[in-house]
Amino acid sequence: MKIAPLCEQFAARGIPHVLVHTGQHYDHRMSKLFFDELGIPRPDRDLGVGSGSQAEQTAEIMKRLEPVLLEERPDLMIVVGDVTSTMAATITAAKLGIPVAHVESGLRSFDRTMPEEINRLLTDAIADWHFTTEDSANENLKREGVAAEKVFFVGNTMIDTLVKHVERASESPILETLGVAPKGYGVVTLHRPSNVDNRENLTVIMEALHEIAREIPLVFPIHPRTRKRIDEFGLGHLINGFIFTEPLGYLDFLRLTSQARLVLTDSGGIQEETTVLGVPCITMRENTERPVTVTCGTNILVGADGKRIVEEGKKRLNGFTAGGSIPPLWDGHAAERIVDFIVNRICS
Repeated sequence: MKIAPLCEQFAARGIPHVLVHTGQHYDHRMSKLFFDELGIPRPDRDLGVGSGSQAEQTAEIMKRLEPVLLEERPDLMIVVGDVTSTMAATITAAKLGIPVAHVESGLRSFDRTMPEEINRLLTDAIADWHFTTEDSANENLKREGVAAEKVFFVGNTMIDTLVKHVERASESPILETLGVAPKGYGVVTLHRPSNVDNRENLTVIMEALHEIAREIPLVFPIHPRTRKRIDEFGLGHLINGFIFTEPLGYLDFLRLTSQARLVLTDSGGIQEETTVLGVPCITMRENTERPVTVTCGTNILVGADGKRIVEEGKKRLNGFTAGGSIPPLWDGHAAERIVDFIVNRICS
């Protein structure tokens, strides 16, 4: 979702580029769905890294990416987001003297127990150019000593993708397939280790979701690890009222989210999407690296506090709205601004 608008802009302007897919996210069915649905060309290079521990993935990405960079010798490498691939690719390029631009730079949860926070800190410490999505990111980078002339507030490429595809997503039959009506259901996503792998936290969250599911069906595209933990921890008695599905493609999930009464999640990106869609979002985390979704958008943080999850969920089911507006520059043109910069600074 973050790279697709950039690929489109490069192609439209005739800028030579090489798309590298590390294969860190290795579900072939989902990968094919996303590439096909978003119109992303097949990767020029697929490193096929696959699963493994954080250290194993980091090592494999660096080992397999280095010969690609030595062969291609790009003028610039662009990395997006905060996954292991982002950090590992940045280190590899920096050691070869290849400039790095980080898209979605400067976001901070201030929680170093999150692997993504370590990835963000390391990437931004050595990247040459920083493209940011919100003002808090600019402030974080300033506080960390990044020179102002290296930071560019451009908006959010993930929202570029949403804006482009939201009308097309309205044609998805997913609501009919699941037997739910617009605004007649909620959506749940749950995958973070702190929630899923902790028996106490998962029990509290599932009990709270079970309580909300008494009032409205909850559609739950469930992560395989989450399903496994529910079984392992003996929580099967709490799944009444849920409509479980396999993980969904982008268009199906966008349609599902856009028509939901509320969304309960521990995902970062979904906080952004619900803010633009105007859908109430209850985030089951103690912190967020995207504070603009709380200060400006439709998001509220409740942690793994069962009482708060139920209270905030029922408030929204009963018509409470905290308002919410679309953050500055989340207008569908972030990729254009990024490529304008690259054309003026790198290609000129």
